[in-house]
Amino acid sequence: MRMTIPVAKVLSALVGDPEAPRYGLDLMKLTGLPSGTLYPVLHRLQAAGWLSADWEDVDPVAAARPARRYYRLTAEGVRAARQALAELRALAPDRHGFPGGAEPTGAPAW
Repeated sequence: MRMTIPVAKVLSALVGDPEAPRYGLDLMKLTGLPSGTLYPVLHRLQAAGWLSADWEDVDPVAAARPARRYYRLTAEGVRAARQALAELRALAPDRHGFPGGAEPTGAPAW
């Protein structure tokens, strides 16, 4: 899985509570991503086997809204998402600007 910022945002939202079913609008609110970015990410995650998707069983007339498609991380998706996000965090600069929080030692290279 190619780790982009949108993919990382979606995985972070899903792995926060992997058992909770999430639908598109819910994920757009959690991630700040527009639908044109979110849904391609969801399709890629589903194609990779990291995500399952199921339509809710609801009568649209009684619910006064269309049925929602709920997304959940698979067991493989939870494992892979946690690993990918941990690797991404290890590469991210800490508050001092050094990757992974490791401050350089010794004299500057210049």
